[in-house]
Amino acid sequence: MDVSAAITQRRSVKAYDPEHKMTEDEITKLLSLAILSPSAFNIQNWRFVQVSDPALRQEIRKAAWDQAQVTDASLLLVICADLKSWEKDTARYWRNAPQPVQEFMVPAITQYYSGREQVQRDEAMRSCGIAAMAMMLEAQEMGYACCPMDGFDFDAVGKLVHLPEDHVVTMMLAIGKGMKEPWPRGGQLPLQEVIINNRF
Repeated sequence: MDVSAAITQRRSVKAYDPEHKMTEDEITKLLSLAILSPSAFNIQNWRFVQVSDPALRQEIRKAAWDQAQVTDASLLLVICADLKSWEKDTARYWRNAPQPVQEFMVPAITQYYSGREQVQRDEAMRSCGIAAMAMMLEAQEMGYACCPMDGFDFDAVGKLVHLPEDHVVTMMLAIGKGMKEPWPRGGQLPLQEVIINNRF
């Protein structure tokens, strides 16, 4: 499947076959491609909580308005971000780069993020959104349906997965074998309404 087809065909699916299991190889491939997503300064602040415990899934479902995809999808990821990844052993993000690049980029990370909590959070949301889209498109290519989710109690889910204090939950992502066709597209805004030339 080419990228255009994956984008066109990808829809948010709510109903999944609860008996279907993704293989470990499929899950590993999906996550391995997700971590190739871009992130500012290459800080890779995403953290993917793979929820495989059925009892924990039931608890998360309670915190997600009883949405069935939480328990029925083959794979449930709570996509989180480490808000302080910018200050944790930052040399590792550039360990394969030439020495001059390392010497420039590594100190630049601290200079950019230090004392800027809103920027740290904004970057977390951007990075995790990009990684989630990469996984959704790969899931589509693999023949799976997916559903990005923000319809849940973020604090409750954070407690259930023992979220560290310096992390934030950004969304959940359910992936699996879809059982129903998604609703027709609700209607996309025309390009002329969303594209602004040069200035508003």
